[in-house]
This record gives sequence, C-alpha cells and structure tokens, in this order.
Amino acid sequence: MRVYVTGASGFVGAHVAAALREQGAEVRDERVDLLDPPALGRIVDGCEVVMHVAARYTYDGPAEVVERVNVEGTRNVIDACRRHGVRRLVHTSTAGTCGPVPARPATEKDAPPHWELTVPYKASKVRAEQHVLAAARTTLDAVVVNPTTPIGRGDWKPTPTGRMIAGVARGRMRAFIVGAGLNVVDVRDVARGHLLALEHGRRGERYLLGGIDLSLRDLFARVAAAAGRPAPRLRVPYLLPRALAACRVLNRHEVRLARLPMFFSSAKAERELGYAAGPIEPAIAAAVSDALAVGPARPRSAR
Repeated sequence: MRVYVTGASGFVGAHVAAALREQGAEVRDERVDLLDPPALGRIVDGCEVVMHVAARYTYDGPAEVVERVNVEGTRNVIDACRRHGVRRLVHTSTAGTCGPVPARPATEKDAPPHWELTVPYKASKVRAEQHVLAAARTTLDAVVVNPTTPIGRGDWKPTPTGRMIAGVARGRMRAFIVGAGLNVVDVRDVARGHLLALEHGRRGERYLLGGIDLSLRDLFARVAAAAGRPAPRLRVPYLLPRALAACRVLNRHEVRLARLPMFFSSAKAERELGYAAGPIEPAIAAAVSDALAVGPARPRSAR
C-alpha cells in the first residue's frame, strides 16, 4: 500500500509515518506546499491512501495564514485525492471541533462553544473538517480522526502543548488555572488510532483519539515530578488570566480555550475501531526528556 502523509516532518505526522512503515506500507513523506495544487497532485498520484496530518498549529500566528493553510490546503488535498483516484483519505482534525462542553466529557456528537470559534486556529479546523465530511457525503471515501492533546517524544518545534510542558519541566511555569484541564494522550496511541481509522473507520465519521482527563494541577504535577522539580502550587482563578489577556500580557486565544476543561471521551473509537490508549506516564517522561534536552524552544511550524 502506497501512502502519502502530509506533515510527516511534524510531531504527529512523524509518528503516523513511522507506524505506517512498521505495518509495511510504502510511505511518501516529502514536504509539499499544500497551497501548490500541481505539486500536491504530483505527490499524491499513484497513492492508494492519503493521511492528511499537516496543519498550521498556532495561537499567535497571522489569522489569514492559519486560514489558508488549514482550510484552503485541506480543500487542495481533497481535490488532489479526487483527481488521482485515492482510495481513502484520513483527515487529522482536532478534538476541539467536538467540544469542550460543560460538566462532562465531549463526544463526536458535540460541538465547540460559540466563543471558541473566535480563535483562528480552532475556527479553521472546524471549517477544514466540514469540507472533508462534505466530500465524504459525495465523491470521496474519507474519515476524520480527532486527537485530543498528544504528548511524547519528538515535539521538537514545539507545539503549544510542547511549550507548556517545557515551561513546567524547566521551572518557568509555576501556576495553574483553577478548573482548567486537558485530555492528554500518548502520541504513539494517536498514530495507532490513525491506522485503525484507515482500516476500520466508517466513511464520513469522526473519531476522538484521547487518553486520560487531567486537571492542569494534576498534569503539571506529573510533568514536574518527571523533571525532578516541585509541582506548581500557585492557584489562579480564570478571571486573572482573562484580565491579563485583555491587557495583552497573555495570549487571548489560549486563555479563551482554558475557560472550560477540555475533557473528551474516546468510547466511539474504542467501540468501532478497537482503539485503546495506554498509560500516560511514558509519554510524559519522553516529553520531559526532550524538553530538558533541546535547550531554548525552537520556532513552531506545521505539524
């Protein structure tokens, strides 16, 4: 099976490409500009499957760039798959298109709160996913996977999550927002989930690929322990970072996304795909090891 993986130089994409190779797939992983349809068509030609993992994952980049890469780039991938007879497209979205919702873990039947759609990254991922699902209803066999918050080895660029882990591991982040939380998952489980969706996912469906729901306090404590540091102890009510964001001290988009705990259920993927997430401790240890080894954070780019 010949597979093209967009974003194979990024955090999630590299793990997806490695998992495919372990299963014996012939993987094309050349970096191609998603906004260059002829180049994209040339690399897709002859492939049975496309894993579209690439995206502009940033909360402080220019909104127009995020929109073009994530939305127009996805439309170009869809068109290339149609033109070149690709058998199946697996599109990497985000759990953020499914929630969060108050008081319980969100599922694939849910949607994000309206105030989060002012965040350019999140809005772009919603629109990109909508294009894929629309194509699945007509002319393309496509399935969507929705990873929660992947962590683990290889987040070199780093992603916003990688920056957060590095901040805690290096002792620079000493506070946590009361009531905030994340569903964190080993990036290797996310990669295996991609392969399961390729094999078993139903056309036009989306599948949350998550791990464990943790409060920020608990997550930061685990990261600090892996780094051999004291856990952050300063409890910050949400109103404080919101005020700091209004004064442009903190990134307003990241603060807006911390208003609700980002908890999600992977029950559908477990039931339909056979997905199962392992313990999070090895992923935390690997992420911390990388964070302490690479020195100052490198510039971010597509994953």
